[in-house]
Amino acid sequence: MSALPQSIALGQAEMKLIVSRHPRARRFVLRLDERGEAVELVLPRWGSLREAGRFLEQHRGWLEQRLRDLPPRVAFADGAEIPLLGTPHRIRHRPAARGRGSAWIEGGEIHVAGEAAHLPRRLKDFLRDYARRELAARAHGLAERIGRKVAGIRLSDGKSRWGSCSAKGDLAFSWRLILAPEEVLHYVVAHEVAHLAEMNHGPRFWKLVELLAPGHAGGRAWLRRNRARLLRFG
Repeated sequence: MSALPQSIALGQAEMKLIVSRHPRARRFVLRLDERGEAVELVLPRWGSLREAGRFLEQHRGWLEQRLRDLPPRVAFADGAEIPLLGTPHRIRHRPAARGRGSAWIEGGEIHVAGEAAHLPRRLKDFLRDYARRELAARAHGLAERIGRKVAGIRLSDGKSRWGSCSAKGDLAFSWRLILAPEEVLHYVVAHEVAHLAEMNHGPRFWKLVELLAPGHAGGRAWLRRNRARLLRFG
């Protein structure tokens, strides 16, 4: 085998196959992206492509089961239901609506104007804007409580981290936190704000997190349990 395929069929899904070689890997490693969009195959330095192909085929059933175990994907489409700060909201397409902007909340629903083809992008833009306002207000408020300042706030759609804090005081958050319950979002903001004072995870850091978000352990546990669910929206 001179090369591995660029995709792999798992049940009814065609998944992108990402192949990499890691010099310190001691064995073949197979991972399913939590969004259900790609399969990653890591080869050790000594591993051949032929062996990698066999390894992939041997574990096809495992991958298919992992894919079935993922929470259902929820598309940004008319009639779908998504949580906003943990509260369910129905998406309503309003193609003829005028004067309300591209998207707005009304009666427990998120209304999206314009052509149907633009609905997913407009809804995502709306959620990102909503998240930015919510995260910024909380971050600046919590930072003031501990005598610190937030240098800037950036949104991301990263799969590995819900938030981060740079040495310069810049905070970054996943916009998907707006889909989590309010106390979960608040915990992540408190976690990153605490890093403005303690750039570590020592006892003083966790004491500060508890001060800013009492009972934060529940938020941490919720994120561990629902990580894949949040990544499957959109």
